[in-house]
Amino acid sequence: MIVDLPSSTVSVVNKKLVELRESGGVLALGRVLTLVIITDDGGAIEKAIEAGNSASREHPCRVIVLARGQRRAAPRLDAQIRVGGDAGASEVVVLRGYGALAADEAGAGMVMPLLLPDAPVVAWWPSEAPAEPSTDAIGRLAGRRITDALSAKNPVKAFEQRRANHAEGDTDLVWTRLTHWRALLASALDFPPHDTITSASVTGETVSPSTDLMAGWLATRLGVKVRRSRADGAGMVSVRLDRRSGPVELIRPDGRTGTLRQPGQPDRLIALARRTVPDCLAEELRRLDPDDVYGEALAGVGQISRGRSSSSTSSSAGQSGEAEA
Repeated sequence: MIVDLPSSTVSVVNKKLVELRESGGVLALGRVLTLVIITDDGGAIEKAIEAGNSASREHPCRVIVLARGQRRAAPRLDAQIRVGGDAGASEVVVLRGYGALAADEAGAGMVMPLLLPDAPVVAWWPSEAPAEPSTDAIGRLAGRRITDALSAKNPVKAFEQRRANHAEGDTDLVWTRLTHWRALLASALDFPPHDTITSASVTGETVSPSTDLMAGWLATRLGVKVRRSRADGAGMVSVRLDRRSGPVELIRPDGRTGTLRQPGQPDRLIALARRTVPDCLAEELRRLDPDDVYGEALAGVGQISRGRSSSSTSSSAGQSGEAEA
């Protein structure tokens, strides 16, 4: 069910939420957090709501969507409440602010009365995010702040901002997309021989924040020299860990299926397709404590060396149609 409240106020929205709960009993009460989605009013808003709804089925929460409209328009707040089948496992409140209400400070003021009492607040910018999320008006309300450098107009600039302005509680979906890669590499090292890793290399698309972050993670975790090379394929293509007994390699030339190679063992094919945004968002909502390893990986990006990839790696990359890890 969708209830539109044009030219409304936050007080009216709150009263309507209580009315819907009392009359229909359709709103979940066992909610674990408030998810605030900050975006511009436009076509991408529905994708963000869909991702929030999907995540709420694993983490029942109130989803507040702050859709900033035209700042030159007359001040107005158009609200919408979605419950039942249109709102995942809880309720969705969409606030479209125009004019002065489209400013960041005004948006924070509209969100505050709708936050669940005694529940953590998570802020998510699905596309463009502030340069320093922790000092943003909404970011100051949240214990966890989720961004996505890959969705920005300039992913390289956005990623550099994440590195320069990282604060406790920040995370980015370019890091979450690496979870399966990191798990596979860590499990591969559990098998003998347990000899020392002497160096590592990561190969990926020229503009691939996840590839850079993978190299930074390896540099800090292993304490060895890591080389970041370019490949013709899209996203991250391969990771190689050099050991005296032979290299451990995880290669994904087509963007969908990976091959894990280890000394003395047959090659293993692994499903390694790029993760969806709803999947990554749901994973980030599983933990509300600071992700210290992510912060260390960001710092480690400054330790990696860069160079061109070998011709054999580049030629095997293929065209995956994927844009990132």
